[in-house]
Amino acid sequence: MLTVTVNGQTQSLDVPSDTPILWVLRDTLRLTGTRFGCGMALCGACTVHLDGQPIRSCMTPISQAVGKSINTIESMENDPVGQVVQQAWMDEAVAQCGYCQSGQIMSTVALLKNNQQPSDDDIDGFMSGNICRCGTYPRIRKAIHRAAKQAANAPKSTANQTTSDLQALFYEVTA
Repeated sequence: MLTVTVNGQTQSLDVPSDTPILWVLRDTLRLTGTRFGCGMALCGACTVHLDGQPIRSCMTPISQAVGKSINTIESMENDPVGQVVQQAWMDEAVAQCGYCQSGQIMSTVALLKNNQQPSDDDIDGFMSGNICRCGTYPRIRKAIHRAAKQAANAPKSTANQTTSDLQALFYEVTA
């Protein structure tokens, strides 16, 4: 039995210790916002935060999360930076098919928590491991700049969007 914290809740899991975090999230905990893309940690669709750092959950065994905190796209509605990023994504109409967007958002939140005023080069470098098959990179960059500006000016505890609106945008695509 493994015990991990996912989105602030302690979870006792009866899974093999080498099970990738992605499959624990999706199949065991039914948190389907995190996507399977390539299975080789190359596309970024499966990005989650492990103790605040973006990781590729398709290749990271659940045993590496014991004693640490996993945060997924489902928790971003309660994260002040996550709220701002999701609002910027909607304001800039970033999502096209939407499949990669939870990973894109998770990487963006990590970027903005470490660099509140990223340059285009900072964004391109940090986001280079997140692939968007639809090619919405210019909108992603524009949304990141918008989120950085809004995060700098926003109160840290207000939500700007309802959960149902965000779910309609980010959770519509199912694997």
